[in-house]
Amino acid sequence: MSMTEESRQHPAELKEDTRPFVAPCRQLDTTAPLRWLKLGFQDFRQAPLLSVMYGALFMFISWLIVAWAWQVGSFTMVIVLFAAFIFMGPALAMGLYSVSCQLDRGRKPQIGFCLQQSKKRLGNQMIFAFALLIVFLVWARSATAINIFLPMGTDPTFVEWLTFLGVGSLVGAVFATVIFCAGVFSLPMMMDRDVDAITAMLTSFNAVLKNKPAMLLWAALLVASVVIGFLTLFAAFLVTLPVIGYASWRGYRETIISDEWKQDPDTVS
Repeated sequence: MSMTEESRQHPAELKEDTRPFVAPCRQLDTTAPLRWLKLGFQDFRQAPLLSVMYGALFMFISWLIVAWAWQVGSFTMVIVLFAAFIFMGPALAMGLYSVSCQLDRGRKPQIGFCLQQSKKRLGNQMIFAFALLIVFLVWARSATAINIFLPMGTDPTFVEWLTFLGVGSLVGAVFATVIFCAGVFSLPMMMDRDVDAITAMLTSFNAVLKNKPAMLLWAALLVASVVIGFLTLFAAFLVTLPVIGYASWRGYRETIISDEWKQDPDTVS
């Protein structure tokens, strides 16, 4: 069989993928995350009931974590469980991205559509979750090592508390930075485009590294939202976490140039 005949029979197999290794990104000004928050709050106002439902889910999970850790009687367990919750938060926020996506298309947000979109991305979500799981397991092992080398007695002194929390926070910050870089834009991109998880995560890393000042502000805002949640016994999560989820979508739309990847036909207006 000649090469011409073979190419006619298998044109799709011979077609070269000319897309870039990662999606390009725009250069952001430092205050860009403040715009995202403003737009995220506007999305919250357009879909208040659905937003509060998602916020209530996050609040309920937080209460369960504290209740279980209280039963176990381990402060370290509280830290580990909340770290897991924060790490897995981006995957849980897929429904929030879908709400903003529906609003962009001029649709009335519906929970059924959110679940449908999440189901369609289940494969990529599993890959992303597996990557998070690996990072979390390494972090949990590190937390155990810290507890071994810096044991907390039954009546720890202030210096012991300060040392333990300082070292633990420093180690946790390293792993949280990896998760932040990998997840900040990847999951919204997977919601919006037909893209594999690896490309989306590398795209997210690239965008963060090229926009460090803006992303540092965004990370600080994320930490602040979690702190506010803790100070209000997680009641603030009813509003803050949905707004953060919507703002993340707005940040993706402003930052990532994903036109090279096909858009999901269900999300096209």
